[in-house]
Amino acid sequence: MSEKSGSNKDLDEVILSDDKGNQETYKILFTFESDDYGKSYVFLYPKNDEDSDEIEVQAFSFTPDENGDVDAGELNPIEDAEEWDMVQEVLNTFTNDDEQDI
Repeated sequence: MSEKSGSNKDLDEVILSDDKGNQETYKILFTFESDDYGKSYVFLYPKNDEDSDEIEVQAFSFTPDENGDVDAGELNPIEDAEEWDMVQEVLNTFTNDDEQDI
């Protein structure tokens, strides 16, 4: 899956293209780095779903640009089971913290 950002001043969205060239805009929920895996990660959700009660969050690893942003290039799938468990734990912590703020 390839990825490109909207404008440089609006780095909270990316446009993903599938193998068939279909494009969809995604909002960036948040990014984080893992010292254990030496990678950066991003959580995304479809922009069309941002007002829904439930959203499907997707996670990828990525190579940040010189500013540390998800700017251009490839998003990489998370294929290692232990790495995926770590990523899910970070998301669970984020969503639990978010629910406590309500």
